[in-house]
Amino acid sequence: MAQKGFYYDMTTCIACKACQVACKDKNNLPLGVVYRKVYTIEGGKFPHPWFYHLSVGCNHCADPRCVENCPTGALTKRESDGLVVQDPDVCIGCRYCTWSCPYQGPKYLEEEGRSGKCDGCADLVDQGMKPVCVDACVMRALEFGDLEELKRKHPDATFDVNGMPDSGLTHPALLLKPTPEARR
Repeated sequence: MAQKGFYYDMTTCIACKACQVACKDKNNLPLGVVYRKVYTIEGGKFPHPWFYHLSVGCNHCADPRCVENCPTGALTKRESDGLVVQDPDVCIGCRYCTWSCPYQGPKYLEEEGRSGKCDGCADLVDQGMKPVCVDACVMRALEFGDLEELKRKHPDATFDVNGMPDSGLTHPALLLKPTPEARR
């Protein structure tokens, strides 16, 4: 199975949240719901404070718990590119996906009575385009493509950074270039 994924350069992200806003706009999400979220993690103490940013959406995992625990089959992993997609007409709103994902990918859409999630802009990817979050990033901190190609292009990238659950749980398709403070 082919696997598309994301690369995120934490050292260049300025937390402008353009990726977050572009995703919210494309998916017409209600107030308070975002499929991609930019976090700012801070620590240290005077005179040595530190911070870093982390942009997280669905990680389109090799072993997605959301797919495994969806009782209706509304969530599936595409064979063609490994993107985890949802059929909203099949979702019953049980929230098992939201509880199963260690990365908080799926979100419950209260007004619709169902869950929703980042699908990697599968409709755009099918047309040979990039996800809107990638195109919106003013610092070009986000990249999208074949995961093996991204690994070759960024050999020092990792997933294991402070603020993220252990990658051995689901094998996410996300590579990170961490700041020194974010390294585990």
